[in-house]
Amino acid sequence: MGAVPAAETPAPVAPSAAAPRPASLTSRSPVVPAERMVAEMVPPPRFQGARFSTYLPDPEQPSQAEAVRVLESFVGTMNATDPGQSAKKRWFGRPAPVPAGPGGIYLDGGYGVGKTHLLASLWHAAPGPKAFGTFVELTNLVGALGFQQAVKALSGHRLLCIDEFELDDPGDTVLVSTLLSRLAEAGVKLAATSNTLPGKLGEGRFAAADFLREIQGLSSRFHSVRIDGQDYRHRGLPEAPAPYTDAEVGAVAARIGATASLDGFEELLAHLAAVHPSRYGALLDGVGAVCLTGVVPVADQSTALRLVVLADRMYDRELPVVASGLPFDRIFSEEMLNGGYRKKYLRAVSRLVALARDSARVS
Repeated sequence: MGAVPAAETPAPVAPSAAAPRPASLTSRSPVVPAERMVAEMVPPPRFQGARFSTYLPDPEQPSQAEAVRVLESFVGTMNATDPGQSAKKRWFGRPAPVPAGPGGIYLDGGYGVGKTHLLASLWHAAPGPKAFGTFVELTNLVGALGFQQAVKALSGHRLLCIDEFELDDPGDTVLVSTLLSRLAEAGVKLAATSNTLPGKLGEGRFAAADFLREIQGLSSRFHSVRIDGQDYRHRGLPEAPAPYTDAEVGAVAARIGATASLDGFEELLAHLAAVHPSRYGALLDGVGAVCLTGVVPVADQSTALRLVVLADRMYDRELPVVASGLPFDRIFSEEMLNGGYRKKYLRAVSRLVALARDSARVS
């Protein structure tokens, strides 16, 4: 069917009073059962199709192609073992022998070099049962189930993939170190991504000296694979797109209707303080586009860290962000960007800018 001539293009029709209205994230306070948390430990929608064959290494960065080779070899050690080991382990109540090869793979590199794509590719290629989640989601799972139940739920797996490994809190460091030790003893293979080498996790963050010993013990469980390169989201692409006006944001939200969310940026940030980060994914259930008005600089670090988690959940779900106010590459202060959480904030900016560019699909 041909395009409608400009002279015949119908004028936009304002939504009627009966038309579905955009959702408001600030009106939601989701409750997430622990069972859902376990069942949803799979790669997010953005990476459901990720495979080693769809990863495009930068020819100028040989470490990227080498990372694929190492990961394929790692999967090979898993496929070479008896697939009935996990069942035997559960049946007799004793750990199965740990397969040959490294007990864990650690993908180290800057944001935007494809670490999550490779981690998801590993998950898809590996035999099950298996689980995939971010570091934050893993700590939230332990909080929801309790430590012993979390060990029981995960020790029957052959692989646990942990994306964006973080050690910002000494308590979480001890918790995850102990959890991974128990899982490794049970024969579970481990794979993780982060922006920092395992032996240097925690550098530049508060109380790093207090848990350095835990970090060093954790690092010995992983074979480190360095991935160099530039952020693929910005290779040859412009910086953050120009913001919309408030009126334009409202118009886009009204046109999309019930699958859009529409909130003031500051109001949403305030609401995040009342919702546990483990529920930010559920906060976005049924949302196809996020519309925000009045984006301003983030005032404090606690608020900024909550926004980082929300940005990750929006990015996982490939939600275009239509926003007015300040461009997303200017929302974190220089002090924040030069502090201990620098890499978290840069990752969030990278992802928010990518989602802002995606707004062209819905506007």
